[in-house]
Amino acid sequence: MVTELSLRILPRQAYNEQSIIAYLRQERGIDAQAVRVVKRSIDARQRTIYVNLTVRAYVNEEPPLLDFEPYIYKDVSERPSVIVVGAGPGGLFAALRLIELGLKPIVIERGKDVRERKKDIARIRPEQKVDPESNYSFGEGGAGAYSDGKLYTRSKKRGNTDRILQIFVQHGASPAILSDAHPHIGTDRLPRVIENMRKTILSCGGEVHFQTKMTGLIVRSKEQGARSERTVVGVETEVTSCPLPLAPCPTFDGPVILATGHSARDVYRYLAESGIDIEAKGLAIGVRLEHPAELIDQIQYHSREGRGKWLPAAEYSLVTQVQGRGVYSFCMCPGGFVVPAASGPEQVVVNGMSPSNRNGRWSNSGMVVEIRPEDLQALSNSPLTGKDKKSPFKGDLEGLLLQEELERQCWLQANQKQTAPAQRMTDFVNGRLSASLNPSSYAPGLIASPLHFWLPEFISTRLREAFRLWGKQKHGFLTQEATVIGIETRTSSPVRILRDSETLQHICIAGLFPCGEGAGYAGGIVSAAVDGERCAESAAAYLQ
Repeated sequence: MVTELSLRILPRQAYNEQSIIAYLRQERGIDAQAVRVVKRSIDARQRTIYVNLTVRAYVNEEPPLLDFEPYIYKDVSERPSVIVVGAGPGGLFAALRLIELGLKPIVIERGKDVRERKKDIARIRPEQKVDPESNYSFGEGGAGAYSDGKLYTRSKKRGNTDRILQIFVQHGASPAILSDAHPHIGTDRLPRVIENMRKTILSCGGEVHFQTKMTGLIVRSKEQGARSERTVVGVETEVTSCPLPLAPCPTFDGPVILATGHSARDVYRYLAESGIDIEAKGLAIGVRLEHPAELIDQIQYHSREGRGKWLPAAEYSLVTQVQGRGVYSFCMCPGGFVVPAASGPEQVVVNGMSPSNRNGRWSNSGMVVEIRPEDLQALSNSPLTGKDKKSPFKGDLEGLLLQEELERQCWLQANQKQTAPAQRMTDFVNGRLSASLNPSSYAPGLIASPLHFWLPEFISTRLREAFRLWGKQKHGFLTQEATVIGIETRTSSPVRILRDSETLQHICIAGLFPCGEGAGYAGGIVSAAVDGERCAESAAAYLQ
């Protein structure tokens, strides 16, 4: 017999299967041999912390190995091909869905496989420079592979998010992600899951080409009366592992799912130059804020003891309005560390990640200010970020240009290295340079810098006011023990590649399916994966 129950119990009873079984026997009179947690969330609103659980109790029977039917991937080696540009979550899930639909994915990834990519990331600290084709943004798994592996999304309208989590579990993720309110794989475990996805693609006859960068779309034009119809029929590439002109430049034929991620700025420039419709979109820019993890635990759990023995590292989510724009926390990483996320020369960018156990000394979060398209021109023409008025990209690429200039300013502040400019939180709020800095998880190192002064006033003023507000709401949050680290610019794509809302094809070119976060239609791993599946389904319908 299987019984589903809702429980509200103490943490020490909730994170051990045998404790849950003992509770059911003692309090509910249910003699269960096993339990399966269906949903789990923490209620930390009061001083006494409770865990809300939905569990299935198994009486006189064993639970199944999986709570879902495994997805079937058959051989597609002789089937029509679809080109998938980018091996991030959008591209990988597009490829897997294509296989389910009986099509052969050919995945093209400019970076390296996830293991080789990790070696290049490790060299950033000693060498103080970034490989422009293999870094925290480029390579198998995309920006999400080494950016914490959080799987929480509020986007429920466009696809089945439970299915995405199930596919992760099928490829090696912990089944706990199916039940946790804020599921998280961890940067130490996600690479293995990504490798397993690649193995599925290859075993079914698909192709994956690493260090192969798309340099152009192959577009055919056909005259239809007074107008010309354009159709994408493939891609041109270059092999980045071998210096040109010796390297072969292969082409691949088929419709194209363009899932290049939010940092492929050369792709945006190529689209703009080629007359392929894009537009500037809103984005958010700010800083990373790092606290001691113990302090965040004490604040969130209302206890000097912090998380204690049974609770996980505490999370927070903060949002407010300052002068008509949203200011909010982004990609909060409990028990995690701050990482160098630049993807090219003359850039300093920071991001955050957490391992699966979230047991690091610090917790960090992006703290960002909403920037709408109508704000971009004033920001990009400020004295700090003044641009060439003759730029051919003014307008559609204005957000990208703003990101680039702020990242370059950060690099200059860091003495042209990957050290990051930083300031104690209280000094940032009070407008003074920090005489010394706190210890930090940021491996390349920090350098004291007056971020309050050189960040655009549009951003710094709103951040400072929000920090004051949150300091009043959460006693101890505004503290000299916290560090503001610059700069967080890669929260989302600065560009939207325009597509039809029904067919998901580009509005002017058949056979091109802009996909995921880089195309401006997702934000995070799960929403990008959902969009990848939708684009695969649209590509299949197009071929039919």
